[in-house]
Amino acid sequence: QVQLVESGGGLVQAGGSLRLSCAASGTIFSFFFMDWYRQAPGKQRELVATINSGGSTNYADSVKGRFTISRDNAKKTVYLQMNSLKPEDTAVYYCRARRMGVDYWGQGTQVTVSS
Repeated sequence: QVQLVESGGGLVQAGGSLRLSCAASGTIFSFFFMDWYRQAPGKQRELVATINSGGSTNYADSVKGRFTISRDNAKKTVYLQMNSLKPEDTAVYYCRARRMGVDYWGQGTQVTVSS
């Protein structure tokens, strides 16, 4: 069983930065693709960023150039560095681990960006 625990959310002013972390346990972390999703009130959950087992990344258009996903396989942790935050980035952020048709989710961490 894989467990994912997010941290690093909080309240920040527009233009500020936050770094989210997602720590995994109970798995060979390096084999997994890792995603960050977010869900704003009244909206569907959306994919923000992905990093595969080789370190290649992809981003939603809305965060390109502002967010950076990275991973530290020795620490079994994936990060989301968020810069130039906007009020529309306000959401609960979730990490997801996936491999061979199986996926696991964390409990989420709240990010609130004030204008």
